[in-house]
Amino acid sequence: MDPSHLGAVPEDGASEERGQPQGQPSAFATPPLRPPSQSSQKKYSPVDWNEYFDREEDVVIPESNDSFHVYLAGEEGPVVLCLHGGGYSGLSFALSASKIKEKARVVAVDLRGHGKSCSENELDLSIETLCNDVLAIVKRMYGESPPAIVLVGHSMGGSVAVHVAAKKALPTLAGLVVVDVVEGTAMASLIHMQKILSGRMQHFSSIEKAIEWSLKGGSLRNIESARVSVPTTLKYDDSKNCYMYRTRLEETEQYWRGWYEGLSEIFLSCPVPKLLLLAGTDRLDRSLTIGQMQGKFQMVVVRHTGHAIQEDVPDEFASLILNFISRNKIGPHGVQIPGIRSWKS
Repeated sequence: MDPSHLGAVPEDGASEERGQPQGQPSAFATPPLRPPSQSSQKKYSPVDWNEYFDREEDVVIPESNDSFHVYLAGEEGPVVLCLHGGGYSGLSFALSASKIKEKARVVAVDLRGHGKSCSENELDLSIETLCNDVLAIVKRMYGESPPAIVLVGHSMGGSVAVHVAAKKALPTLAGLVVVDVVEGTAMASLIHMQKILSGRMQHFSSIEKAIEWSLKGGSLRNIESARVSVPTTLKYDDSKNCYMYRTRLEETEQYWRGWYEGLSEIFLSCPVPKLLLLAGTDRLDRSLTIGQMQGKFQMVVVRHTGHAIQEDVPDEFASLILNFISRNKIGPHGVQIPGIRSWKS
């Protein structure tokens, strides 16, 4: 099995080995040999979110100590609600959001323990808690009458999107897009994840170094996207005088199995139009292969990309999302799907 296909499981490192020639050492084995030059520092300098999103907000959940940071773009059309993978942030969708917002609204969430979100228990990344967070965010933002919602989830966020959809708790859920995660491969990868996480570089003297490392290590392939998305995955540690990863994925192992167990059947059972985007055909397991042959969902294999499809080829990703919305005639108000209940009062 190729651990590069497992990036979704705590992803910050799972896809780094993708495309690595046989016999060559892992990109994690040694740090870059030379410090970046001044021009290199400029090349990897951070780019602000507001070049892609229109605004940002903190969504405070009543009767809790939880506040979720969201980035918003667009004024019309259905809401494309984007859920990032483990170790990423809402800015993982920045470049694609700047294209999607031409025809739809985009809401990209920093999930619990990620980005600029704050919660009482940052390490509770159980699938149930993450699903409840998403439902609470939507209800807080849109009240009893949410617009049509297309859930888009990458990797761990794809699992969350599937479970949220399966709960039938969003009255205007109109579509589900899962990005580069399949149960069979993800479950088989769990044994490797601690090793991958411990093997990645842990400390960075600057944000520029971290951006450079994300590209040279192979987790991201688009320098513009990395300059936007990587900074919010870091935090500065005063005691160590360096930047470290914001999300302590290695401490959440107890929840990993729950993200992916039974995911294929749950995905197939979701009563909305579905799209599965994959970076490689080898990820389909038996249930999905049969489901795809039966026409239960649309599948697109996106070539020449790593695990973070939305970052590596943002224009193509945006086109696929907009085509999915158009193909399924998803408008701004959505339709009532039989069996999906309204909000509980």
